[in-house]
Amino acid sequence: MSSTHLLRAAMAAHQPEWYSLDLLRTVLGELAGRPGLVRPAACATLRGELSRAGRGEAFVVQAGDCAERFADASSGTTRRKIDQFDALTARSVAAGGIPVVRIGRIAGQYAKPRSTPTEQLADGRSVPVYRGDAVNGERPDPADRRADPARLLDAYDRSADVLDVLDGHAVGGGEPVWSSHEALLLEYEESLVRPDREGGRLGSSGHLLWVGDRTRQLDHAHVDFLRSVRNPVAVKIGPSVAPGDVTALVRALDPQHETGRLTLIARMGRDRVREHLDRVLAELGERARDVVWLVDPMHGNTLVNRAGQKTRVVGDMVDEIDDAAGVLSTHGCLLAGVHLETTPDPVAECVATHEDLVARSPLPEYRSACDPRLGPTQAATVVEHAARAARRTRTI
Repeated sequence: MSSTHLLRAAMAAHQPEWYSLDLLRTVLGELAGRPGLVRPAACATLRGELSRAGRGEAFVVQAGDCAERFADASSGTTRRKIDQFDALTARSVAAGGIPVVRIGRIAGQYAKPRSTPTEQLADGRSVPVYRGDAVNGERPDPADRRADPARLLDAYDRSADVLDVLDGHAVGGGEPVWSSHEALLLEYEESLVRPDREGGRLGSSGHLLWVGDRTRQLDHAHVDFLRSVRNPVAVKIGPSVAPGDVTALVRALDPQHETGRLTLIARMGRDRVREHLDRVLAELGERARDVVWLVDPMHGNTLVNRAGQKTRVVGDMVDEIDDAAGVLSTHGCLLAGVHLETTPDPVAECVATHEDLVARSPLPEYRSACDPRLGPTQAATVVEHAARAARRTRTI
């Protein structure tokens, strides 16, 4: 076990190399004594809403930042994100004809898995890669990129700030926006486990917790963590997943066949979704109907333009949505929703067509801390398209 981890590090990939084990122990002890960020009753309510979506009675829009920044955990920024959900909800209801379950990548999406542990700067220096504000700073400076356990306390505080605004909005009569994030930092997640109403374990860091395509292995500590908590949980599955492994994940994470417990988020890519999703569904058989199916049309379609920026093509996204919906309906399953990286800011991080990739000039207003996000108009277009595609799976 690495000297810079405390919990199950031998089985957990994409964990930071914290600079101080003593400070990490102190921080985790502090977090363990704080109130849970979300309540068991709220998680149970969301589980019921996801069950409705799995039956075709609601449509899930899960959307928000690729990587949240601490600096954006203000009431004003959070309200703008709620306003974007209001706009997306209106477009979805008009296109799909059913209520919307609104789940944000919000109030906890402060850590990201990265492909490499370091990055090389233009001046030839190598520094640790930015892993999200819960781990280190975005500024390419060795001191700022040090994995600092004290940032976990900031992650808790900023999540609490955002949740206060979301709760106030719901109490004031607004449609709720539920919180979700990738449960990546296991030491943080474990420190915030609290008892649920039935004596089980609740991951109190967020309403819905997911593991990504890089940490979904059955013998992996991240899957063990999801198995141990009673939240609604999700797993992202990419084109490399073996169909048998998906079946094993469904059995492990939803042994009681409880619709609303487990969401699978397919992120195969436009050119691969038909073949790979078909194989997964064929292997699952009847068990495929126990799962809430979302499509993430972004992560399998990341490209690099001629200016060297990561970007995504909106046309690829709508094609993947259509293909995923078609494959699901062939197997008697419903497309229950869509998972997107979005921002209410007027950014230019994604493009409309492949022709837009050839320009040598960098995209203007590219502000993402990690991956390219959809701006407001683009997000509305994709959500409306997804709602229509989902409607078709309910009528076939």
